[in-house]
Amino acid sequence: MSIISIFLTSLALAMDAFAVSLTIGMKERGHKIKTAIRVGAYFGIFQGLMPLIGWLLGVNFSDYIIKFDHWIAFTLLSIIGGRMIYEAIKGNGEDGLKYDLTVKVMLLLAIATSIDALAIGVSFAFLSVNIVLAVALISIITFATCFLGVITGKSLGNVLESKAEILGGIILIFIGIKILIEHTHALEVFKNML
Repeated sequence: MSIISIFLTSLALAMDAFAVSLTIGMKERGHKIKTAIRVGAYFGIFQGLMPLIGWLLGVNFSDYIIKFDHWIAFTLLSIIGGRMIYEAIKGNGEDGLKYDLTVKVMLLLAIATSIDALAIGVSFAFLSVNIVLAVALISIITFATCFLGVITGKSLGNVLESKAEILGGIILIFIGIKILIEHTHALEVFKNML
Protein backbone atom coordinates (compact mmCIF):
# COMPACT_ATOMS: atom_id res chain seq x y z
CA MET A 1 0.00 0.00 0.00
CA SER A 2 1.49 3.34 -1.04
CA ILE A 3 1.99 6.28 1.30
CA ILE A 4 -0.64 8.22 -0.67
CA SER A 5 -3.16 5.42 -0.10
CA ILE A 6 -2.32 5.36 3.60
CA PHE A 7 -2.67 9.15 3.74
CA LEU A 8 -6.10 9.06 2.04
CA THR A 9 -7.21 6.23 4.32
CA SER A 10 -6.07 8.29 7.30
CA LEU A 11 -8.14 11.27 6.15
CA ALA A 12 -11.21 9.11 5.61
CA LEU A 13 -10.88 7.52 9.05
CA ALA A 14 -10.53 10.95 10.68
CA MET A 15 -13.82 12.33 9.32
CA ASP A 16 -16.16 10.89 11.97
CA ALA A 17 -13.85 12.05 14.75
CA PHE A 18 -13.64 15.48 13.06
CA ALA A 19 -17.45 15.77 13.06
CA VAL A 20 -17.60 14.86 16.75
CA SER A 21 -14.83 17.39 17.44
CA LEU A 22 -16.90 20.10 15.75
CA THR A 23 -19.74 19.17 18.08
CA ILE A 24 -17.50 19.34 21.13
CA GLY A 25 -16.16 22.69 19.98
CA MET A 26 -19.70 24.07 19.55
CA LYS A 27 -20.50 23.30 23.16
CA GLU A 28 -17.16 24.10 24.74
CA ARG A 29 -17.24 27.01 27.15
CA GLY A 30 -13.71 26.69 28.53
CA HIS A 31 -10.20 26.91 27.14
CA LYS A 32 -10.50 25.94 23.50
CA ILE A 33 -6.79 25.25 22.85
CA LYS A 34 -6.51 22.95 25.88
CA THR A 35 -9.73 21.17 24.89
CA ALA A 36 -8.62 20.90 21.25
CA ILE A 37 -5.34 19.27 22.31
CA ARG A 38 -7.14 16.87 24.67
CA VAL A 39 -9.80 15.89 22.12
CA GLY A 40 -7.20 15.52 19.37
CA ALA A 41 -5.07 13.33 21.62
CA TYR A 42 -7.92 11.00 22.57
CA PHE A 43 -9.14 10.58 19.01
CA GLY A 44 -5.63 10.44 17.54
CA ILE A 45 -4.50 7.73 19.95
CA PHE A 46 -7.60 5.60 19.45
CA GLN A 47 -7.66 6.04 15.66
CA GLY A 48 -4.04 4.83 15.60
CA LEU A 49 -4.47 2.10 18.21
CA MET A 50 -7.50 0.45 16.60
CA PRO A 51 -5.83 -0.35 13.23
CA LEU A 52 -2.89 -1.80 15.14
CA ILE A 53 -5.25 -4.03 17.14
CA GLY A 54 -7.08 -4.98 13.94
CA TRP A 55 -3.81 -5.76 12.21
CA LEU A 56 -2.74 -7.95 15.14
CA LEU A 57 -6.06 -9.82 15.13
CA GLY A 58 -5.79 -10.28 11.38
CA VAL A 59 -7.49 -13.15 9.68
CA ASN A 60 -8.48 -15.15 12.77
CA PHE A 61 -11.24 -12.88 14.03
CA SER A 62 -12.15 -10.68 11.07
CA ASP A 63 -15.54 -12.31 10.42
CA TYR A 64 -16.53 -11.95 14.07
CA ILE A 65 -15.45 -8.28 14.41
CA ILE A 66 -17.14 -7.16 11.19
CA LYS A 67 -20.47 -8.65 12.32
CA PHE A 68 -20.98 -6.26 15.25
CA ASP A 69 -18.59 -3.27 15.07
CA HIS A 70 -21.19 -1.00 13.44
CA TRP A 71 -23.80 -1.80 16.10
CA ILE A 72 -21.42 -0.74 18.88
CA ALA A 73 -20.61 2.56 17.14
CA PHE A 74 -24.29 3.23 16.36
CA THR A 75 -25.40 2.51 19.94
CA LEU A 76 -22.72 4.62 21.63
CA LEU A 77 -23.18 7.62 19.33
CA SER A 78 -26.98 7.44 19.52
CA ILE A 79 -27.02 7.30 23.32
CA ILE A 80 -24.62 10.22 23.67
CA GLY A 81 -26.38 12.24 20.93
CA GLY A 82 -29.83 11.48 22.34
CA ARG A 83 -28.72 12.55 25.81
CA MET A 84 -27.41 15.83 24.41
CA ILE A 85 -30.71 16.56 22.64
CA TYR A 86 -32.79 15.58 25.67
CA GLU A 87 -30.77 17.74 28.06
CA ALA A 88 -30.77 20.71 25.65
CA ILE A 89 -34.56 20.58 25.31
CA LYS A 90 -35.12 19.88 29.00
CA GLY A 91 -32.69 22.65 29.95
CA ASN A 92 -30.24 22.74 32.81
CA GLY A 93 -30.06 26.37 33.76
CA GLU A 94 -28.58 28.91 31.40
CA ASP A 95 -26.03 26.64 29.80
CA GLY A 96 -28.29 23.73 28.85
CA LEU A 97 -26.52 20.40 29.10
CA LYS A 98 -23.62 20.21 31.48
CA TYR A 99 -21.37 18.38 29.07
CA ASP A 100 -18.20 17.54 30.89
CA LEU A 101 -15.53 15.92 28.81
CA THR A 102 -14.82 13.29 31.43
CA VAL A 103 -12.48 10.41 30.75
CA LYS A 104 -15.54 8.14 30.41
CA VAL A 105 -17.23 10.39 27.83
CA MET A 106 -14.02 10.85 25.85
CA LEU A 107 -13.30 7.11 25.86
CA LEU A 108 -16.81 6.32 24.63
CA LEU A 109 -16.56 8.89 21.84
CA ALA A 110 -13.04 7.80 20.88
CA ILE A 111 -14.03 4.13 20.75
CA ALA A 112 -17.26 4.81 18.84
CA THR A 113 -15.52 6.87 16.17
CA SER A 114 -12.56 4.51 15.77
CA ILE A 115 -14.33 1.18 15.29
CA ASP A 116 -14.05 1.55 11.50
CA ALA A 117 -10.30 1.85 12.01
CA LEU A 118 -10.32 -1.60 13.65
CA ALA A 119 -11.80 -3.09 10.48
CA ILE A 120 -9.25 -1.22 8.36
CA GLY A 121 -6.53 -2.71 10.54
CA VAL A 122 -7.83 -6.20 9.83
CA SER A 123 -7.61 -5.43 6.10
CA PHE A 124 -4.04 -4.17 6.62
CA ALA A 125 -3.14 -7.72 7.69
CA PHE A 126 -3.89 -8.88 4.13
CA LEU A 127 -2.04 -6.05 2.40
CA SER A 128 1.58 -5.05 2.15
CA VAL A 129 1.34 -2.21 4.68
CA ASN A 130 4.04 -0.64 6.81
CA ILE A 131 1.92 -0.79 9.97
CA VAL A 132 4.16 1.61 11.92
CA LEU A 133 3.86 4.26 9.19
CA ALA A 134 0.12 3.65 8.87
CA VAL A 135 -0.51 3.96 12.62
CA ALA A 136 1.65 7.10 12.85
CA LEU A 137 -0.09 8.80 9.90
CA ILE A 138 -3.57 7.87 11.10
CA SER A 139 -2.82 9.21 14.59
CA ILE A 140 -1.22 12.46 13.42
CA ILE A 141 -3.88 13.25 10.81
CA THR A 142 -6.70 12.47 13.24
CA PHE A 143 -5.11 14.66 15.92
CA ALA A 144 -4.74 17.57 13.49
CA THR A 145 -8.26 17.33 12.07
CA CYS A 146 -9.83 17.01 15.52
CA PHE A 147 -7.81 19.95 16.84
CA LEU A 148 -9.14 22.04 13.95
CA GLY A 149 -12.63 20.64 14.51
CA VAL A 150 -12.77 21.87 18.10
CA ILE A 151 -11.43 25.31 17.14
CA THR A 152 -13.87 25.62 14.22
CA GLY A 153 -16.75 24.27 16.30
CA LYS A 154 -16.09 26.86 18.98
CA SER A 155 -16.78 29.62 16.45
CA LEU A 156 -19.92 27.86 15.22
CA GLY A 157 -21.09 27.35 18.80
CA ASN A 158 -20.80 31.05 19.56
CA VAL A 159 -22.98 31.83 16.54
CA LEU A 160 -25.56 29.11 17.21
CA GLU A 161 -25.60 29.49 21.03
CA SER A 162 -28.24 27.20 22.58
CA LYS A 163 -29.04 25.50 19.28
CA ALA A 164 -25.51 24.05 19.21
CA GLU A 165 -26.46 21.43 21.79
CA ILE A 166 -29.32 20.06 19.71
CA LEU A 167 -27.29 20.26 16.50
CA GLY A 168 -24.41 18.43 18.17
CA GLY A 169 -26.70 15.62 19.31
CA ILE A 170 -28.22 15.32 15.86
CA ILE A 171 -24.74 15.15 14.29
CA LEU A 172 -23.70 12.31 16.62
CA ILE A 173 -26.87 10.35 15.90
CA PHE A 174 -26.45 10.82 12.14
CA ILE A 175 -22.83 9.62 12.34
CA GLY A 176 -24.08 6.51 14.12
CA ILE A 177 -26.79 5.97 11.50
CA LYS A 178 -24.26 6.51 8.69
CA ILE A 179 -21.96 3.86 10.16
CA LEU A 180 -24.87 1.44 10.54
CA ILE A 181 -26.11 2.01 6.96
CA GLU A 182 -22.62 1.61 5.49
CA HIS A 183 -21.96 -1.64 7.31
CA THR A 184 -25.38 -3.24 6.86
CA HIS A 185 -25.67 -2.14 3.22
CA ALA A 186 -29.18 -0.91 4.02
CA LEU A 187 -29.25 1.51 1.07
CA GLU A 188 -28.53 -1.29 -1.39
CA VAL A 189 -31.30 -3.42 0.12
CA PHE A 190 -33.72 -0.48 -0.07
CA LYS A 191 -32.78 0.22 -3.71
CA ASN A 192 -33.33 -3.43 -4.60
CA MET A 193 -36.79 -3.31 -3.01
CA LEU A 194 -37.80 -0.47 -5.34
